[in-house]
Amino acid sequence: MKVAVGLHKNSIDDWDSGVDFAVAAEKLGVDSLWNAEGWAHDAATPLAYLMAKTTSLRFGSGIFQVGTRTPGLIAMTAQALDSLSGGRFMLGLGTSGPQVIEGWHGLPFSKPVLHTKEVIEICRKIFLGEKFSYDGHHWQLPLTKERGGTGLSKSLLPGATPTPDLPIYVASLGPKNLHMTGQLADGWLGTVFLPDTADVFLGPIQLGAEEAGRSISDIDIVVGTRVQFSEDIEKLAEELKPGLAFQFGAMGTKNQNFYADAYRRQGWADEVSRIQSLWIAGKRDEARSQVPTEMALSGVVVGSPTEVKEKLIRYKEVGVNTFRVDPAGSSVADRLDTLEETMKIIKEIS
Repeated sequence: MKVAVGLHKNSIDDWDSGVDFAVAAEKLGVDSLWNAEGWAHDAATPLAYLMAKTTSLRFGSGIFQVGTRTPGLIAMTAQALDSLSGGRFMLGLGTSGPQVIEGWHGLPFSKPVLHTKEVIEICRKIFLGEKFSYDGHHWQLPLTKERGGTGLSKSLLPGATPTPDLPIYVASLGPKNLHMTGQLADGWLGTVFLPDTADVFLGPIQLGAEEAGRSISDIDIVVGTRVQFSEDIEKLAEELKPGLAFQFGAMGTKNQNFYADAYRRQGWADEVSRIQSLWIAGKRDEARSQVPTEMALSGVVVGSPTEVKEKLIRYKEVGVNTFRVDPAGSSVADRLDTLEETMKIIKEIS
């Protein structure tokens, strides 16, 4: 089982510490670093900076939000980062959601799974380095007069050196998106993943892979969560509850919340609906208090070294190829200490 780490989607002002973390992670044997994209910094620029500071660490966009860039720009950015890093880039794509796509970017959030599929297909054509045309629901290349163009454009030959092996990962949660991931992607970027209900996610991925004539073993299953060494499990659970309440109540709407739906499919339907309703009603503290301790702890790796080892073994057993560590700590040094201890355990069980 390989190890990945990540940068968070919130504002990062101390980039020297980010460099220190990336360089130290590389020395510890971490395989890859993924950079999130919300509504603070973009996913590409920080990676280019960190690539220049490292030599073997691989990097992934985690994720480029589908719909905020044209497929051509996505492919160009991916190939530029791959070239800059000497072949160390992985293209991560995800739909995001209406709150970000419409609220921040002012673009319609329409048919997101199909949109992701079209972007993947166009990027693959560009990566091959061959002249092509494409006629999809979201994208037509070249754009014809009938669809709003001038009618003067022609198919272009990609200008960058072909990168046919540049991997594409998809962050997906819903069954249709997971199925598409299995059909087309080289890897899956999983969130809110509970090992005991792994088939909720891996089942649709496997089905999609088989329909495409391949195996789920061809797909890099990347799952991440917080790792923390502590004997005070109850205290940790209380620290985690507000984050879950926020996910269920604020990361979407009552009728469309991908995180809430994912937990519902994993056996927490009644609890999620109760927490969500309280949050939407403005009863935030009550919503946080209604998060069960068992739920708060179900998707994290916390406890004594022995307990952490047992939980990491469980992730490996259900089919996780790459475990993305979110190491606990109030400083870079603390986070690196947690990461180092985690690396030792993962090396033991691998």
